[in-house]
Amino acid sequence: MIVAFSVAPMNAQDADGSVHDAVAAAVRVVRASGLPNRTSSMFTEIEGEWDEVMDVVKRATEAVTAASDRVSLVLKADIRAGHTGEIDGKVARLERALAEGDPA
Repeated sequence: MIVAFSVAPMNAQDADGSVHDAVAAAVRVVRASGLPNRTSSMFTEIEGEWDEVMDVVKRATEAVTAASDRVSLVLKADIRAGHTGEIDGKVARLERALAEGDPA
């Protein structure tokens, strides 16, 4: 499964309203997990089996909870039994489709 999630404190962490330090704590948990992952400006994606992915999401959320007593968690999952490597495979297929449709 691939899970895309966003976790952030509900309380601003610094004068300009940024929450980057708390989010960095969550991303450190994800990266330390050893599971395939990537982070963009809005979401972190992680791939693995249900229990291991959800454990990482829980621990990442707990890392943010250390900075704020109220936390927002948004989660979207693509559950496809028997498929691995899809965190990169889905993007590769999309890029191929785009290149094939490119008139240049």
